[in-house]
Amino acid sequence: MSKYALLLDALAEADQPVAVTAAPPMPREWLEAVHDPDYVDAVLSAQVAPDRERRIGFPVTLEVARRTLAVAGGTHGAALHALRHGYAANGAGGSHHALPDGGAGYCVTNDLAIAANRLVAEGAARRVLVVDLDVHQGDGTAVIFAGRDDVLTFSMHAARNFPVRKARSFRDVELPDGTDDAAYLALLATELPALLDLRPDLVLFQAGVDPHTDDRLGRLALSDAGLVARDAYVVRETRARGIAIASTLGGGYAVDRMAVARRHAAGLVAQWQAARDFQRTGV
Repeated sequence: MSKYALLLDALAEADQPVAVTAAPPMPREWLEAVHDPDYVDAVLSAQVAPDRERRIGFPVTLEVARRTLAVAGGTHGAALHALRHGYAANGAGGSHHALPDGGAGYCVTNDLAIAANRLVAEGAARRVLVVDLDVHQGDGTAVIFAGRDDVLTFSMHAARNFPVRKARSFRDVELPDGTDDAAYLALLATELPALLDLRPDLVLFQAGVDPHTDDRLGRLALSDAGLVARDAYVVRETRARGIAIASTLGGGYAVDRMAVARRHAAGLVAQWQAARDFQRTGV
């Protein structure tokens, strides 16, 4: 069972009430607004070339194609809910490696980019800030929005990790192997406020848990408590400025998938509590 299917079980373990809403699948036209239409056609017809599937890391079946539309719709739906209510989360998403011409790194299409582009194009948001705290650089999102000032990309990631050839985000922070909770959180506290001061209407938060010290694809050394503190800080700082925030799961890899699901669940609980506390107190 995938970590996505296990997430609700992990939230139930945490005794956390969750309101689950199914967002409409993303219409094809919005995938084609950020990805090559021929590639989108190949995805939706499950005819992606073998060399591209190797770059993605798995076969693109019709079920994967349906999931791709659902995930992008979920990120867009979470963003719309956040713009109305302050905070929301997609229980999947964060596929930040997908580039304009195709997928890569377990990402078929880039739900963050698809959602952000649609929000701006339809006037739901004037400016979107993507805060990507996955252990891997959000290279696809950076490439898609290079040179634009209505969608800004921030990636704080392990320097010596995938992708080998990094893109250029609006702001990149590269971390040495073994970065621990204290160093990570201190650096984040020096970076995030200045980006939020650029006054986006919405933050799309890629909350990957692969900076965890036990993650099999990470090179950092955050603890469970460090990841929880990270997520709470991002939501608290964002909401304190009156900015809406929608989160996506991002990466997290281990043989024990339930352990990964629990890390994601703990982060979601921390995010929700930070958003709720702001709504109650305004601070």
